[in-house]
Amino acid sequence: MAKNVETTAKVEKIGLHNLAAAPGSHRDRKRIGRGPGSGKGKTSGKGHKGIKARSGHHGPGGGKPAFEGGQMPITRRLPKRGFTNPFREDAEVIRLDDLRKVSGDVTPESLAEAGLVRRNHGKIKLLANGKVAGAVTVRGVKMSTAAREKIVAAGGTVED
Repeated sequence: MAKNVETTAKVEKIGLHNLAAAPGSHRDRKRIGRGPGSGKGKTSGKGHKGIKARSGHHGPGGGKPAFEGGQMPITRRLPKRGFTNPFREDAEVIRLDDLRKVSGDVTPESLAEAGLVRRNHGKIKLLANGKVAGAVTVRGVKMSTAAREKIVAAGGTVED
């Protein structure tokens, strides 16, 4: 008596060569404004006038940003106060703890190599958060007074 041998169909793996969209998942785009013969000419299926016929309104993705259905928008309801200085320059802040990652003297270049600051990205300031690992030499980096005192107390030097 022969053994019952089942033959299994070879399963092909999914790859870029055999990908296809699911049936019915893709519709042709609506070609509007292509003349009267298309059925979507002249007003392009938007009817006559009215807010829904205007560009920038009621389409996919909603209406105009900040349009609140005719009520006074929140940007006009809230009072405006204060001042934002357009020339403000924020400094990239470094902790004293982070100086362990720097090999050799602490300069803007060595800080960038250690990945603590981005090169040519504005001012750098050293703050007195944490402790200094050992005696370090700091050159060309702004720092707080407390950070300067901690570096000098640990036997390091600060050169401006």
